[in-house]
Amino acid sequence: MNVIAGWYYSIHSAIFPRLQHLDGLAPLALRLYLVPVFWMAGTQKIANIESTAEWFANPDWGLGLPAPELLAYLAAYTEAIGALLLLLGLATRWISIPLIVTMLVAIFAVHWDNGWAAIADSGSQEVAVRLGAAKDILREHGNYSWLTEKGAFVVLNNGIEFGVTYLIMLVSLLFAGGGRYVSVDYYLSRLFPDCR
Repeated sequence: MNVIAGWYYSIHSAIFPRLQHLDGLAPLALRLYLVPVFWMAGTQKIANIESTAEWFANPDWGLGLPAPELLAYLAAYTEAIGALLLLLGLATRWISIPLIVTMLVAIFAVHWDNGWAAIADSGSQEVAVRLGAAKDILREHGNYSWLTEKGAFVVLNNGIEFGVTYLIMLVSLLFAGGGRYVSVDYYLSRLFPDCR
């Protein structure tokens, strides 16, 4: 057993320390994945800020949040500016905090009641029947080939799956930072080493 453990750790020690100089690639991948997510969410809110505030305010068909105008602006600009900061790897840890808050609000205020799955399981009999009925209506009354040209129709479950995924990615960035060699944060920390 000690021979196997020794063999394992000698191979481990020969390979993985060499990867240390590439450890900035993981935070870079997380950042680049999140940029379009938050850019689209933020800019869409900004473009329709009145509707966003109304949705935040309405307790019947919206979120029923207090101070909806303020929260709409905070959410919209946090997401849009956050996307730009993530793209640059600038203030990565700092911007992760308000983005984490927006994800927690989205998870609990918007998606929680819908369970886990973001997209409903089309293998479910109930979902398959509804999806089939929608496709039949579209084939009869619409240009179905044009409508499905860019992808298949799905039933949106709107669960917490994506929100939790983004939350985990942001928590990882909070602890890892923007990444070695691939972020403005890295070069600022080298330029101002006493400020770390």
